[in-house]
Amino acid sequence: MEAIDALSHKLSSYLEPNQIQDILSAYRFAAQCHQEQFRQSGELYITHPVAVAHILADMHLDHESLMAAMLHDVIEDTDVSKEEIAEHFNPTVADLVDGVSKLSEIEFTSRAEQQAENFQKMTLAMAKDIRVMLVKLADRLHNMRTLQVLSPAKRRRIARETLDIYAPIAQRLGINDIKIEFEELGFAAMYPVRYELMKKARVAARGPRREIVDEIKDSIEVRLEKEGITSEVAGREKHLWSIYQKMKAKKKSFREIMDVFAFRIVVDSVDDCYRTLGVVHNLFKPVPGEFKDYIAIPKVNGYQSLHNILVGMHGIPIEVQIRTKDMDAMANFGIASHWLYKSQEEGAPRASRWVQGLLEIQQQAGNSLEFIEHVKTDLFPDEVYVFTSKGQIISLPSGATPVDFAYAVHTDVGNGCIACKINGQLASLSEPLQSGAQIKIITAKDAQPNPSWLNFVKTAKARSAIRHFLKHQQHEESVALGKRLLDRALENFGTNYKSIRKSWIKRALEETGATTFEEILQQIGLGNRLAYAVANLMAPPSKRLETMPNEFESPVMIDSGEGLIINYARCCHPIPGDPILGHLSPGKGLVVHRDSCKNLNEIRSNVEKCMPLSWSPNVKGDFPVEFKVELISERGIIATLASRISESEAAIHQISINERDAHSGIVDLVVDVKNRVHLANVMRRIRSLKQVQRVYRIKN
Repeated sequence: MEAIDALSHKLSSYLEPNQIQDILSAYRFAAQCHQEQFRQSGELYITHPVAVAHILADMHLDHESLMAAMLHDVIEDTDVSKEEIAEHFNPTVADLVDGVSKLSEIEFTSRAEQQAENFQKMTLAMAKDIRVMLVKLADRLHNMRTLQVLSPAKRRRIARETLDIYAPIAQRLGINDIKIEFEELGFAAMYPVRYELMKKARVAARGPRREIVDEIKDSIEVRLEKEGITSEVAGREKHLWSIYQKMKAKKKSFREIMDVFAFRIVVDSVDDCYRTLGVVHNLFKPVPGEFKDYIAIPKVNGYQSLHNILVGMHGIPIEVQIRTKDMDAMANFGIASHWLYKSQEEGAPRASRWVQGLLEIQQQAGNSLEFIEHVKTDLFPDEVYVFTSKGQIISLPSGATPVDFAYAVHTDVGNGCIACKINGQLASLSEPLQSGAQIKIITAKDAQPNPSWLNFVKTAKARSAIRHFLKHQQHEESVALGKRLLDRALENFGTNYKSIRKSWIKRALEETGATTFEEILQQIGLGNRLAYAVANLMAPPSKRLETMPNEFESPVMIDSGEGLIINYARCCHPIPGDPILGHLSPGKGLVVHRDSCKNLNEIRSNVEKCMPLSWSPNVKGDFPVEFKVELISERGIIATLASRISESEAAIHQISINERDAHSGIVDLVVDVKNRVHLANVMRRIRSLKQVQRVYRIKN
């Protein structure tokens, strides 16, 4: 009751009496629901929701958020449903509570998947209402404050999850106070011995520092007062987790990190921020290249401040942050300051843009684990700021490339990207971007993402969009191949794909249990379902065949050198012009082999698994082919050989040299060619070299 009285007193400073009554009503409802439940510490369970409400009240959140805080575990831990909460209170509060509740009704295959599913659900709820995440952060913060009663293993697991996901989210939403507490509590739980050692070292270092801090603080205050600038100057204490991270990243000792003194100067207006910067520059010498203006170009989370490093008295490095009161509120409370300071409209749209971006990634991700992998890459805040050709500022993570920039502009721009210009000069798509650069993306109508981009892109949006496109392309290609295979199988029943009736499709769906006919075609194309078996299922009972026909009449036509579903066997390297057979491999689709390939001997007689193929007259692309060159060893012969191949407009894919003796050797080559005629031209040019004794293609 003391906690509730203290909460009511705290709420009376900014909420209406009727809103406070609604919160107390939610408290009574939750207390009734949780009346027989206790925390592991032995306390009544209701103490937890009350503590969460206290954290949100400190942030001056609205009454619906505090009602949701009181009720946030009711759906998960009691028999009360979302509908009952909506009936007792209102649908908005019910949506908030549901957004925070865990997915306890689903059976998960692993703890990682459960964590990912919960986070994915929160993201969807956040997209509708950002307050879901604020309640969740407050819930996690109180759990972190009361970790002591859990086992060491459980403490470490929860701490790791907090440091990996919740602290970066608090930072992305700009809630610095919560982010810092997450990191300190997480550090203490993850590495208790290191934490205690560093805590003692910080206390020991604090004594001699106090005089220096006071001296610098006084000199700044006196100079600002002289210039007529009203300000609050405070020395900032470094946080143990940030000291620990800097020690690891910069390979520096505790003392080297602690030797930098940090100050925050809070003034009345933006104009005063820049005037104050001039004052401190006159007082102490700035370090070149260390000035950052987050007022002109705010961080993604809405954070604004001037940052600089100066050399103070006695040669001591000083970090200075200069900001207004509104900016300070935004820095400490982030998105929550939207409710605290109604004039601060910037925070909510910025946070909403980030959440909408998460929603887009969620829609493209294959599953919750893939989604959380994308999001974790996007949560770390080191950023570069680049310009579009029209002067618009776009912020990207440090190390981002032009491909990341293209997807940040628009998914279609990313998908159509073929080249880029950085500051007017053509540049590689994998080149890391630098702040201040102007980027122009060159697109082409028929271009598509390159799978190799996944090796260097940094942003979650780019990564998920590329994967989404490739999955979609694989789906389309497997469906197209499935149609061709089914069309060929249907010829045995005197019909073809174009003549399929709706009743046949319905029969196939009933027999296979598939939800759509497209799904059946995709399974055929991927080699997971036999085309002949599907054709036999679709046919009327009177036309069904009991045995497999000895051979299929029409071959499948191969018309491309590239494809996600048609693969070319590496054992025999088929090229256009070769007699070929197809082997359906589950998950890989159709694998094309040369007719003479020994690896097909065991299944050659199985007409469903191994089928005749033919090359389309319009087939295009480069196909790897393997051959050997026996030659007399002479200086420069390999360079001459490579030159002959290049003159034949073929590209060397792979080369290796084996010496037979001191005078001769065998060169193994894999070369990209268009077809058999092209290969014959390449081999003829090689044979014309006097050092070459024999050239022959490898069969297997």
